[in-house]
Amino acid sequence: MTRPLSTYSTRARIGLIVPPTNTVNEAEWAQLLPSGATAHSHRMALHADTQSEAGKKALKDDLEDTIGMLAPMKPDVMAYACTAGSMLVPSDQLGDEMTERTGIKTVTTADSIVKALRHLGVSQVSIATPYTDAMNAHEVDFLKAHGIDTLAIEGLGLGANGPCDFPLIAQTPIAEIEALARRIFVPGSGALLITCTDFPSLPLIYKLSKEFGVPVISSNTATLWACLKIAFNGSDEVDALISAAA
Repeated sequence: MTRPLSTYSTRARIGLIVPPTNTVNEAEWAQLLPSGATAHSHRMALHADTQSEAGKKALKDDLEDTIGMLAPMKPDVMAYACTAGSMLVPSDQLGDEMTERTGIKTVTTADSIVKALRHLGVSQVSIATPYTDAMNAHEVDFLKAHGIDTLAIEGLGLGANGPCDFPLIAQTPIAEIEALARRIFVPGSGALLITCTDFPSLPLIYKLSKEFGVPVISSNTATLWACLKIAFNGSDEVDALISAAA
């Protein structure tokens, strides 16, 4: 009898890299991972500059080192689960370069969002975030560069006071996030996005999908979907993560 690489990881083992203060990604994935799939996490410092050549190099070098810390547990796929930190154009450049550098298939949250929207044929979105106006503008530009128009976007302004704000993102009450989503959703949007891997939204996804009649995609559901599509060899069984009302 051939034994699996791990007693619990009979179908997939995912390496998960999150920012230092993130407490939501792992909690939501724990509720979503199918039987036989496991996730194993590590933390990596945030990079404020991801646009200059020097900033990109620092991000990529740090990410490669962090992937190296997870590599010994032999992941099927690696995820860099930071929305803001992975919004590079084109969206697949960071994951592709890490795959080439490390030999481990790597996905990023920003690229996972783009791929999820393309999979669903969505070209217009409404977006709820915890971010400042400046970060929201960056997200709008990032999506626009990939053929996706933003009909409405609003954030809670967290980050305006610097890194001391970041732990507050995970502490945002679900009711406040629901109110934000209802406030910004524009009928005619092909999907509602709730972005930031530390922004709790899992209890809202099915509810708002049914109410608005469109998929509700979060940073965490998009990233997990992208990981499982790779680990499960493209199986359609994982598409429910992003297509509840499609």
